[in-house]
Amino acid sequence: MSDILQPPGWVTPSGYANGIAARGQLIFIAGQIGWNGQCVFESDDLVDQIEQTLKNIVAVARAGGAEPAHIVSMTWFLIDRKEYSARLKEIGAVYRAVMGRRFPAMTALQVSGLIEDRAKVEIQAIAVLPDRE
Repeated sequence: MSDILQPPGWVTPSGYANGIAARGQLIFIAGQIGWNGQCVFESDDLVDQIEQTLKNIVAVARAGGAEPAHIVSMTWFLIDRKEYSARLKEIGAVYRAVMGRRFPAMTALQVSGLIEDRAKVEIQAIAVLPDRE
């Protein structure tokens, strides 16, 4: 099980947690990008790529026995922070559709490029599968 860490008096963040405390088996999910399981991009649109990237993260987590709710940390690498900021409502909608309403500790960074030229986003994640009682 995991608990959200929210310091007293701090404003509650929107769309992420300041911290998560968890105990169990760690699942480290390598940086995923917006292509499908056959390494083919189906879209060059940022929101579409984020949706596919999140689906890829969920698929890897499930291969380890975890669900989206077990993801405790995500690091987002984005090519264009302005496009990301301008499309937050759309991104939030696809995030909730894939991940639900559980928000892990998150960091987002703008980078000058990713290894795959067509990739607009890469997300690395950590999940914690709770200890069995």
